[in-house]
Amino acid sequence: MPPLANRFKRLIARIIDGLLVSVPVSIVFTFAAGHYDPWNDQNKSTGLSIIVALVYFVYEGLMLSTRGQTVGKMAMKIRVAMLENGAIPQGAPGWTRAAVYSLPEVVLCCGFVFWLVNVLWCLWDEPYHQCVHDKAAKTVVVSTAG
Repeated sequence: MPPLANRFKRLIARIIDGLLVSVPVSIVFTFAAGHYDPWNDQNKSTGLSIIVALVYFVYEGLMLSTRGQTVGKMAMKIRVAMLENGAIPQGAPGWTRAAVYSLPEVVLCCGFVFWLVNVLWCLWDEPYHQCVHDKAAKTVVVSTAG
């Protein structure tokens, strides 16, 4: 098994993936919904947040199930591996990981709290630095740089 990925690289990979998904979805949504002010139109803002979460779920599920990496993880030279054997999380583990990461955000008011606890979990988890979504899928994030 390769060494565990640096937590900072994991964060940068998530930021890259978040921008890669949210910017195009937001642009398409804005054109489709017509002009809207995100500060004054809460219904459309909530709708956009749900759409971004669903698109992110599909993006991450497909990428992890087929490659073990998203574009952000590729850029940071890290990947997701099955804890048991280091394999790509094909099928259910990749989709489970994606679901636990992105889908709680569609639950209004408390989804963000779960998401925040989920992503911060790796700061105190030992020995594998797993987030809740890693634990649910039995995965770890490892370095691909040799």
